[in-house]
Amino acid sequence: MRKKVIAGNWKMNNDATQSAQLIAALLEKLPQTQAEVVIAPSFVNLALAVEKTKGSPMIVAAQNMHFAEKGAFTGEVSASMLEAIGVKTTILGHSERREYFNETDESLAKKVDTALAHGFRIIFCIGEKLAERKAAKHFEVVKSQIQNALFHLPQEAWKHIVLAYEPVWAIGTGETATPEQAQEIHAFIRKTVADKYGKTVADDLTILYGGSCNAKNAAALFANPDVDGGLIGGAALVADDFITIIKAIG
Repeated sequence: MRKKVIAGNWKMNNDATQSAQLIAALLEKLPQTQAEVVIAPSFVNLALAVEKTKGSPMIVAAQNMHFAEKGAFTGEVSASMLEAIGVKTTILGHSERREYFNETDESLAKKVDTALAHGFRIIFCIGEKLAERKAAKHFEVVKSQIQNALFHLPQEAWKHIVLAYEPVWAIGTGETATPEQAQEIHAFIRKTVADKYGKTVADDLTILYGGSCNAKNAAALFANPDVDGGLIGGAALVADDFITIIKAIG
């Protein structure tokens, strides 16, 4: 059975005090669950999060990392820096990174390679913009993102990859893909991977839904057979909401 995952992407929110308070509230209420629970605070609060979650089932992830091992890349963070503070999971390719920081499939492929070389687990984001959805190009866009950034990998690398489908038109907008839309694209993603790597790899692949998933709609989204959890944005900043979403996965 493939792993269920609920991941909270805190984005550029919460200072050290607020991060510590949110982690404490989550740990106090964390239910018994079949899902892996992940939180992704900002870079400056990662070490604090690792310390506060020590001994708990909660996993701390970075929101991004650079593909270079070190060097003249002002403002960036390397895989070895993350390793040194106990972080071994990273989100890559979030739509905000693609949109605001000009990340491309090519640069993301390099990041993926570096992360895997360091033994990281990767939550890799894919998804279409509103104009692409309206033009019925969403399947084409998502397939291209997967192929360009991930299809150079050997089969065994997929054990370390989680895909997160995030329709860009639904992120932070209050809009959400319907459960039927989510299932349709998740099934397509799984078939895309199966066509390249075989049914076993695809069946074992965890695919998350991201895009205004919240305490009210999580259960309906997670009821789909190809939706294996969520990459949660705003709702992950509210302890009770995030706990409700974790409970929705079972």
